[in-house]
Amino acid sequence: MANHGSAALTIVCLLIIAVTLVDAFPPASPLHCKTVYGVQKRETCFAVAQAAGLPLKKFLQFNPNINCNNLFIGQWVCLALGHA
Repeated sequence: MANHGSAALTIVCLLIIAVTLVDAFPPASPLHCKTVYGVQKRETCFAVAQAAGLPLKKFLQFNPNINCNNLFIGQWVCLALGHA
């Protein structure tokens, strides 16, 4: 049979290590949009990204909830991210 005392001691040590590691590496500050742009008449996601000097893939990462098939005039899109 396994020694329950040593098993409990191992668990306690692992918990202490886990708590110490969590405190040693605080979560990174969340990213927020630094630069926004209001969509103009007849603009597409590609056109806005290109004008901002962004690859379309990066533009879509900055705007994960955007529907490029349904952009509307004045819709705010993010062109640059930064830390809070």
